[in-house]
Amino acid sequence: MLSDEVRRDVAAALAVAERDRRPIPPLRETHPGIDVVDAYEIQLLNIRRRLATGATVRGHKVGLSSEAMQQMMGVDEPDYGHLLSDMAVSQDRPVSAGHYCFPRVEVEVGFVLGADLPGEGCTEDDVLAATEAVAPAIELIDSRITDWDIRICDTIADNASSAGYVLGPERVGPADLDLRAIQARLLRNGEQVAAGRSDAVLGNPVTAVAWLARKVATFGVTLQAGHVILPGSVHRAIDVRPGDDFEAVFDGLGSVRLSFTD
Repeated sequence: MLSDEVRRDVAAALAVAERDRRPIPPLRETHPGIDVVDAYEIQLLNIRRRLATGATVRGHKVGLSSEAMQQMMGVDEPDYGHLLSDMAVSQDRPVSAGHYCFPRVEVEVGFVLGADLPGEGCTEDDVLAATEAVAPAIELIDSRITDWDIRICDTIADNASSAGYVLGPERVGPADLDLRAIQARLLRNGEQVAAGRSDAVLGNPVTAVAWLARKVATFGVTLQAGHVILPGSVHRAIDVRPGDDFEAVFDGLGSVRLSFTD
Protein backbone atom coordinates (compact mmCIF):
# COMPACT_ATOMS: atom_id res chain seq x y z
CA MET A 1 0.00 0.00 0.00
CA LEU A 2 1.36 3.41 -1.00
CA SER A 3 1.04 6.63 0.98
CA ASP A 4 -1.19 9.43 -0.31
CA GLU A 5 1.90 11.45 -1.15
CA VAL A 6 3.41 8.67 -3.23
CA ARG A 7 0.08 8.12 -5.01
CA ARG A 8 0.03 11.79 -5.96
CA ASP A 9 3.62 11.56 -7.21
CA VAL A 10 2.79 8.53 -9.37
CA ALA A 11 -0.31 10.21 -10.77
CA ALA A 12 1.73 13.28 -11.65
CA ALA A 13 4.38 11.13 -13.37
CA LEU A 14 1.72 9.42 -15.50
CA ALA A 15 0.15 12.76 -16.40
CA VAL A 16 3.50 14.15 -17.53
CA ALA A 17 4.23 10.95 -19.49
CA GLU A 18 0.94 11.36 -21.35
CA ARG A 19 1.42 15.08 -21.95
CA ASP A 20 5.01 14.78 -23.18
CA ARG A 21 4.58 11.37 -24.83
CA ARG A 22 7.52 10.06 -22.83
CA PRO A 23 6.55 6.75 -21.20
CA ILE A 24 7.82 5.79 -17.78
CA PRO A 25 9.09 2.45 -16.39
CA PRO A 26 6.54 -0.04 -15.01
CA LEU A 27 5.07 1.13 -11.71
CA ARG A 28 5.46 -2.33 -10.22
CA GLU A 29 9.22 -1.87 -10.59
CA THR A 30 9.52 1.71 -9.39
CA HIS A 31 6.96 1.21 -6.59
CA PRO A 32 7.03 -2.50 -5.63
CA GLY A 33 4.45 -2.01 -2.88
CA ILE A 34 1.70 -0.84 -5.26
CA ASP A 35 -1.58 -2.76 -5.14
CA VAL A 36 -4.89 -2.61 -7.00
CA VAL A 37 -6.43 -0.17 -4.52
CA ASP A 38 -3.46 2.17 -4.99
CA ALA A 39 -3.79 1.85 -8.76
CA TYR A 40 -7.47 2.81 -8.84
CA GLU A 41 -6.82 5.75 -6.51
CA ILE A 42 -3.99 6.92 -8.80
CA GLN A 43 -6.32 6.64 -11.80
CA LEU A 44 -8.96 8.70 -9.98
CA LEU A 45 -6.44 11.40 -9.07
CA ASN A 46 -5.75 12.01 -12.75
CA ILE A 47 -9.42 11.79 -13.70
CA ARG A 48 -10.30 14.41 -11.08
CA ARG A 49 -7.48 16.62 -12.35
CA ARG A 50 -8.87 16.48 -15.89
CA LEU A 51 -12.43 17.09 -14.72
CA ALA A 52 -11.21 20.16 -12.84
CA THR A 53 -9.85 21.57 -16.12
CA GLY A 54 -13.17 21.16 -17.94
CA ALA A 55 -13.39 17.57 -19.16
CA THR A 56 -16.57 15.60 -18.45
CA VAL A 57 -17.21 11.89 -17.94
CA ARG A 58 -18.74 10.37 -21.09
CA GLY A 59 -18.64 6.78 -19.90
CA HIS A 60 -16.35 3.94 -18.91
CA LYS A 61 -14.39 1.10 -20.49
CA VAL A 62 -13.81 -2.44 -19.33
CA GLY A 63 -10.39 -3.97 -19.83
CA LEU A 64 -8.99 -7.48 -19.39
CA SER A 65 -12.38 -8.91 -20.34
CA SER A 66 -11.00 -12.09 -21.88
CA GLU A 67 -9.87 -15.10 -19.87
CA ALA A 68 -6.56 -15.16 -21.73
CA MET A 69 -5.77 -11.56 -20.77
CA GLN A 70 -6.74 -12.18 -17.16
CA GLN A 71 -4.47 -15.21 -17.00
CA MET A 72 -1.62 -13.18 -18.50
CA MET A 73 -2.10 -10.49 -15.85
CA GLY A 74 -2.60 -12.99 -13.04
CA VAL A 75 -6.07 -11.72 -12.08
CA ASP A 76 -9.56 -13.21 -11.96
CA GLU A 77 -11.65 -10.18 -12.94
CA PRO A 78 -11.54 -7.33 -15.46
CA ASP A 79 -10.46 -3.77 -14.75
CA TYR A 80 -11.95 -0.45 -15.81
CA GLY A 81 -11.11 3.08 -16.88
CA HIS A 82 -12.91 6.34 -17.65
CA LEU A 83 -13.96 7.74 -21.01
CA LEU A 84 -13.76 11.53 -20.92
CA SER A 85 -14.96 14.20 -23.31
CA ASP A 86 -11.38 15.07 -24.25
CA MET A 87 -10.84 11.46 -25.35
CA ALA A 88 -13.61 11.42 -27.98
CA VAL A 89 -12.26 11.19 -31.53
CA SER A 90 -14.13 11.39 -34.84
CA GLN A 91 -14.28 9.04 -37.77
CA ASP A 92 -14.45 12.14 -40.00
CA ARG A 93 -11.23 13.70 -38.74
CA PRO A 94 -7.87 11.87 -38.79
CA VAL A 95 -5.98 11.55 -35.52
CA SER A 96 -2.26 12.23 -35.20
CA ALA A 97 -0.48 8.99 -34.32
CA GLY A 98 2.30 11.11 -32.88
CA HIS A 99 -0.03 12.37 -30.17
CA TYR A 100 0.32 9.00 -28.40
CA CYS A 101 3.12 6.83 -27.00
CA PHE A 102 2.29 3.36 -28.36
CA PRO A 103 -1.22 3.58 -29.90
CA ARG A 104 -3.29 0.50 -30.66
CA VAL A 105 -6.90 -0.07 -31.68
CA GLU A 106 -9.55 -2.52 -30.53
CA VAL A 107 -13.00 -3.31 -31.91
CA GLU A 108 -15.88 -3.28 -29.44
CA VAL A 109 -19.66 -3.35 -29.26
CA GLY A 110 -20.45 -0.05 -27.57
CA PHE A 111 -23.41 0.31 -25.20
CA VAL A 112 -25.30 3.62 -25.03
CA LEU A 113 -27.28 3.87 -21.79
CA GLY A 114 -30.78 5.33 -21.85
CA ALA A 115 -31.21 5.07 -18.07
CA ASP A 116 -28.98 4.91 -15.01
CA LEU A 117 -27.82 1.45 -13.98
CA PRO A 118 -28.14 0.19 -10.43
CA GLY A 119 -24.83 -0.39 -8.72
CA GLU A 120 -24.65 -3.18 -6.19
CA GLY A 121 -26.55 -6.18 -7.46
CA CYS A 122 -26.75 -4.97 -11.08
CA THR A 123 -27.81 -7.87 -13.32
CA GLU A 124 -27.66 -8.54 -17.04
CA ASP A 125 -31.42 -7.93 -17.19
CA ASP A 126 -30.82 -4.50 -15.64
CA VAL A 127 -28.25 -3.75 -18.34
CA LEU A 128 -30.58 -4.78 -21.16
CA ALA A 129 -33.42 -2.69 -19.71
CA ALA A 130 -31.20 0.39 -19.35
CA THR A 131 -29.44 0.13 -22.74
CA GLU A 132 -30.92 2.46 -25.32
CA ALA A 133 -28.83 1.02 -28.14
CA VAL A 134 -25.62 -0.74 -29.06
CA ALA A 135 -23.24 0.79 -31.59
CA PRO A 136 -20.10 -0.08 -33.54
CA ALA A 137 -17.04 1.21 -31.70
CA ILE A 138 -13.27 1.43 -31.90
CA GLU A 139 -11.28 2.06 -28.75
CA LEU A 140 -7.92 3.76 -29.14
CA ILE A 141 -5.65 2.44 -26.42
CA ASP A 142 -2.22 3.59 -25.39
CA SER A 143 0.25 2.90 -22.62
CA ARG A 144 2.19 5.53 -20.77
CA ILE A 145 4.33 2.61 -19.53
CA THR A 146 7.42 1.85 -21.61
CA ASP A 147 6.92 -0.75 -24.37
CA TRP A 148 3.49 -1.84 -23.06
CA ASP A 149 5.35 -3.68 -20.29
CA ILE A 150 2.30 -3.78 -18.06
CA ARG A 151 0.71 -5.86 -15.35
CA ILE A 152 -2.56 -5.21 -13.56
CA CYS A 153 -1.50 -2.25 -11.37
CA ASP A 154 0.35 -0.57 -14.24
CA THR A 155 -2.67 -0.54 -16.52
CA ILE A 156 -5.27 0.37 -13.87
CA ALA A 157 -3.27 3.39 -12.70
CA ASP A 158 -2.90 4.40 -16.36
CA ASN A 159 -6.71 4.68 -16.83
CA ALA A 160 -6.85 1.06 -18.01
CA SER A 161 -4.58 2.04 -20.93
CA SER A 162 -7.39 4.03 -22.53
CA ALA A 163 -6.72 7.01 -24.80
CA GLY A 164 -9.71 7.56 -27.09
CA TYR A 165 -12.88 6.15 -28.57
CA VAL A 166 -15.21 6.59 -31.52
CA LEU A 167 -18.70 5.27 -32.26
CA GLY A 168 -20.12 4.71 -35.72
CA PRO A 169 -23.50 6.23 -36.62
CA GLU A 170 -25.61 3.06 -36.44
CA ARG A 171 -27.74 2.38 -33.35
CA VAL A 172 -29.52 -0.94 -32.82
CA GLY A 173 -31.80 -1.86 -29.94
CA PRO A 174 -30.39 -4.59 -27.68
CA ALA A 175 -33.43 -6.78 -28.32
CA ASP A 176 -32.81 -6.70 -32.08
CA LEU A 177 -29.49 -8.55 -32.01
CA ASP A 178 -28.00 -11.60 -30.32
CA LEU A 179 -25.46 -9.61 -28.35
CA ARG A 180 -23.35 -12.74 -27.79
CA ALA A 181 -22.94 -13.54 -31.47
CA ILE A 182 -22.02 -10.31 -33.26
CA GLN A 183 -19.22 -10.99 -35.72
CA ALA A 184 -16.76 -8.17 -36.31
CA ARG A 185 -13.66 -7.73 -38.42
CA LEU A 186 -11.05 -5.01 -38.54
CA LEU A 187 -9.60 -3.78 -41.81
CA ARG A 188 -6.37 -1.78 -41.98
CA ASN A 189 -5.92 0.03 -45.29
CA GLY A 190 -8.49 -2.33 -46.78
CA GLU A 191 -6.86 -5.55 -45.58
CA GLN A 192 -8.36 -7.63 -42.76
CA VAL A 193 -6.00 -7.75 -39.80
CA ALA A 194 -8.25 -9.07 -37.02
CA ALA A 195 -11.66 -10.60 -36.42
CA GLY A 196 -13.69 -11.77 -33.49
CA ARG A 197 -17.10 -12.30 -31.99
CA SER A 198 -18.78 -10.43 -29.18
CA ASP A 199 -18.84 -13.46 -26.88
CA ALA A 200 -15.03 -13.08 -26.60
CA VAL A 201 -15.98 -10.56 -23.88
CA LEU A 202 -16.71 -12.68 -20.78
CA GLY A 203 -18.98 -14.88 -22.91
CA ASN A 204 -21.42 -11.96 -23.29
CA PRO A 205 -20.62 -8.22 -23.35
CA VAL A 206 -23.73 -7.60 -21.25
CA THR A 207 -21.99 -9.52 -18.45
CA ALA A 208 -19.08 -7.08 -18.63
CA VAL A 209 -21.37 -4.05 -18.34
CA ALA A 210 -23.15 -5.55 -15.31
CA TRP A 211 -19.77 -6.29 -13.69
CA LEU A 212 -18.69 -2.71 -14.33
CA ALA A 213 -21.82 -1.26 -12.72
CA ARG A 214 -21.23 -3.34 -9.59
CA LYS A 215 -17.50 -2.55 -9.52
CA VAL A 216 -17.73 1.23 -9.85
CA ALA A 217 -20.46 1.30 -7.20
CA THR A 218 -17.78 0.34 -4.66
CA PHE A 219 -16.16 3.72 -5.48
CA GLY A 220 -19.46 5.59 -5.22
CA VAL A 221 -19.83 5.87 -9.01
CA THR A 222 -23.00 5.28 -11.06
CA LEU A 223 -23.22 4.39 -14.75
CA GLN A 224 -25.59 7.07 -15.98
CA ALA A 225 -28.06 7.66 -18.80
CA GLY A 226 -26.20 8.95 -21.84
CA HIS A 227 -22.95 7.24 -20.91
CA VAL A 228 -21.07 5.09 -23.41
CA ILE A 229 -19.80 1.78 -22.07
CA LEU A 230 -17.10 -0.15 -23.91
CA PRO A 231 -17.24 -3.72 -22.56
CA GLY A 232 -14.02 -5.07 -24.04
CA SER A 233 -12.40 -6.00 -27.32
CA VAL A 234 -13.52 -8.86 -29.54
CA HIS A 235 -9.92 -9.45 -30.69
CA ARG A 236 -6.29 -8.74 -29.84
CA ALA A 237 -5.13 -5.14 -29.99
CA ILE A 238 -3.63 -3.98 -33.29
CA ASP A 239 -0.69 -1.55 -33.45
CA VAL A 240 -1.26 1.80 -35.14
CA ARG A 241 1.12 3.12 -37.77
CA PRO A 242 1.10 6.68 -39.12
CA GLY A 243 -1.09 6.77 -42.23
CA ASP A 244 -3.22 3.79 -41.21
CA ASP A 245 -6.93 3.83 -42.03
CA PHE A 246 -9.00 1.40 -39.96
CA GLU A 247 -12.54 0.23 -40.53
CA ALA A 248 -14.40 -2.04 -38.11
CA VAL A 249 -17.28 -3.87 -39.77
CA PHE A 250 -19.96 -5.59 -37.67
CA ASP A 251 -22.61 -8.05 -38.86
CA GLY A 252 -25.96 -6.39 -38.23
CA LEU A 253 -24.44 -3.31 -36.60
CA GLY A 254 -22.83 -1.29 -39.36
CA SER A 255 -19.28 0.02 -39.25
CA VAL A 256 -16.97 2.66 -37.84
CA ARG A 257 -13.71 4.13 -39.14
CA LEU A 258 -10.65 5.69 -37.56
CA SER A 259 -7.67 7.00 -39.49
CA PHE A 260 -4.27 8.29 -38.43
CA THR A 261 -1.88 10.88 -39.81
CA ASP A 262 1.82 11.35 -39.11
